[in-house]
Amino acid sequence: MLVDAAEMSDLNDKYRGKKEPTNVLSFSQAEGQHAGLQHDLLGDVVICTDRAADDAAELGYTNSEMILYLLIHGILHLVGYDHSQPVEAGVMQAEVERIFQEFAEREISR
Repeated sequence: MLVDAAEMSDLNDKYRGKKEPTNVLSFSQAEGQHAGLQHDLLGDVVICTDRAADDAAELGYTNSEMILYLLIHGILHLVGYDHSQPVEAGVMQAEVERIFQEFAEREISR
């Protein structure tokens, strides 16, 4: 789902206790009250388009590239990646970059 900064701020406050918008949130279907009800779904990824645009400008990506990058990041959370510890963060960052580059190479070869 794509949301603006106000909606992301509300979600981030409700689910993480942080009153500011973040760039991406992931909601697993494998955890919580309804875990396992739909075995073929990993979960939901919510991306803040306002934060994505800011991140894109800062990092030199297009808005579309940044949204793809954040989607990859969010999906990796759904399959178990984490970045709360430095080593985990490095592993996750490398995997995001690897997958992102695969998409970039496919786009270039078109």
